[in-house]
Amino acid sequence: MTDSLDALKAKLQQFVDDRDWSRFHSPKNLAMAMIVEAAELVEHFQWDTEVESRQLTAEKRLQVSHELADTFVYLLRLSQVLDIDLIAAANEKIALNGEKYPVEKARGKNNKYTDYQ
Repeated sequence: MTDSLDALKAKLQQFVDDRDWSRFHSPKNLAMAMIVEAAELVEHFQWDTEVESRQLTAEKRLQVSHELADTFVYLLRLSQVLDIDLIAAANEKIALNGEKYPVEKARGKNNKYTDYQ
């Protein structure tokens, strides 16, 4: 089996269909579930220093990978339900951000584009 996004979407759709869960997968419910999973991800870093957040133990790395996967699966499912091409949307957003954050103004800075002088 290939590891493409399309293959993953098909696998996810089959998983949902097998369990008859589509009726529960409204955009509202999926968005809320995704945020819950993102909050569970953040918990793993809540009290870490900057350095600690970059140096995960094997166990913590596994736990973080599971929370990332949960968040990603809900995002992917939400994109399926709303018929949004995530790759196209991401490419469009990167282009828009390139306009908001031109290299000559943004390089090495972390302030919002509205704060550029």
